[in-house]
Amino acid sequence: MLSRRNVRIKIMQVLYAAQRQELTSPKAFDSMLMSMARNTFKFYLQNLLIIQRVAEYAKHDLATRKAKLRPTEEDKAFRAILADNAALKSLSDNTTLSRVYEEYGLRAMIDADHIQKLYRDFLKTDDWQWYHTLEAPALADNISILLRLFKWLQAQELYLNMIEDHFPLWKEDKSLVVGAVKKTLKAMPLEEDFYRVYQENGEAIDDFGRPLLKFVVEADAQLLARIKTVLQNWDAERVAIVDMILIKMAMGEFTQFPAIAAEVTINEYVDISKSYSTDKSREFINGVLDNLRKAFEKEGLV
Repeated sequence: MLSRRNVRIKIMQVLYAAQRQELTSPKAFDSMLMSMARNTFKFYLQNLLIIQRVAEYAKHDLATRKAKLRPTEEDKAFRAILADNAALKSLSDNTTLSRVYEEYGLRAMIDADHIQKLYRDFLKTDDWQWYHTLEAPALADNISILLRLFKWLQAQELYLNMIEDHFPLWKEDKSLVVGAVKKTLKAMPLEEDFYRVYQENGEAIDDFGRPLLKFVVEADAQLLARIKTVLQNWDAERVAIVDMILIKMAMGEFTQFPAIAAEVTINEYVDISKSYSTDKSREFINGVLDNLRKAFEKEGLV
């Protein structure tokens, strides 16, 4: 699921946290990175489960309306069409997915009262009104309402709080996970193990992220020494921690991943610095990495 950009950011976070926690074991670094990757998958699963639970609440709503001694005309006309959504059955009837929810502790992360509130609010939308008027929704209609529900959820403060309570760094994975959820919904009906494509680590983690992290950790002293050679009139101790981490990571890419163009690497880390470091970091990192690239090229290292 993760892109190289997501992995770069996670490695940066691991290296930053390691300095605070004084980690020394390479296994500890790797374990932290893999935990972050696992959380991205959990974030994806939580979104699916919230969509599923909100839709399924229509069954409870229908039972409550039927149990009324004096149901209103609205109660009598109500149908649990959202829960009966044929496309939704890819999630609600998927026993394998249910076990994965349990494995990752997803059910315990979602408050029933929050689901009820989100469901009640969604019933006030034009999207639900449109869907409820359909006598026999087609597959495209069933998928459309789930996509509309997901889009609506993303604008709800309660939903955002539910996410942030368990994934404080969720914004870094937001676009990736939102894209994955939308792709999943559009592909309904789904295979039973559809989620595995998002569960697997993939090239970004196994072939890029973990080797890069291992190299930066093990070669830290050598990388720092090399950086000092291009810090013209600048004390290494005065360099912002995040800037130093990003420069070391870029050096690792220069020397360990020849298939990635040096210019691409520089652009990636300069761009990351815009969001995670100081206002002056962009020019500083660009200048240092450009000097290092030129030096490495002369030595045949790039």
